[in-house]
Amino acid sequence: MNFIAIQSIYKFEMSRWFRTVGQSILSPVISTSLYFVVFGAAIGSRFGESIGGDGGSTVSYGSFIVPGLIMLMLLTQSTANASFGIYFPKFTGTIYEIMSAPVSYLEIVAGYVGAAATKSILLGLIILVTANLFVPVHIVHPVWMILFLLLTAGTFSLLGFIIGIWADGFEKLQLVPMLIITPLTFLGGTFYAIEMLPPVWQKLALLNPVVYLVSGFRWSFYGISDVSIGLSLGMTLVFLGACLVIVARIFQTGYRLKQ
Repeated sequence: MNFIAIQSIYKFEMSRWFRTVGQSILSPVISTSLYFVVFGAAIGSRFGESIGGDGGSTVSYGSFIVPGLIMLMLLTQSTANASFGIYFPKFTGTIYEIMSAPVSYLEIVAGYVGAAATKSILLGLIILVTANLFVPVHIVHPVWMILFLLLTAGTFSLLGFIIGIWADGFEKLQLVPMLIITPLTFLGGTFYAIEMLPPVWQKLALLNPVVYLVSGFRWSFYGISDVSIGLSLGMTLVFLGACLVIVARIFQTGYRLKQ
């Protein structure tokens, strides 16, 4: 394993991210703060302390949406950072220099995906701190919270890497996140519990893979979940495995890399 190569790619991606702090960090934090103001204050006042937690305790609506908002940001930012990170070398042609260097495919993926996952995790932690300025936040299972944070960031960074390879134009980089990931996140229990829906819609919601991610992450905070923690973890690992298989296949065939 060439750790120098991984470190070089990782440092380059991170330095590019820090050069655009306003867009990379301030923009997601400000937009998430607006969610707290609109949903937590305006809409949350109509819910009251009515959402159950561990041991019969209740959680305010503002606190309830914190894990969902972090997950929303995590999914979109992981995908966007990884997709742009690998697409830009394709666009400029420097991807051929990377592929001709004594660097394995595994090391290339580790560098780009590792940097994208790090960016989204840092943003997630920043938003978690920001959330405490608006609502009280308690983490009942911190180890599980960190595990879901790492798995989700890594999985969707891999998905973003796949999108970056697949895309042949800048507009396609936004196609999947805007038309698929973001809608699925909003419909995946970010702002509500699945049990609030009518029975038919509850069954349909379980077809949404994001439900399992949000549910498991929220359970790590308050002990509240729409599905079992084992099922949430299992679905996350299945998605991670599928992304790994697709990435491996891309490098085996040279799909959109050797043109």
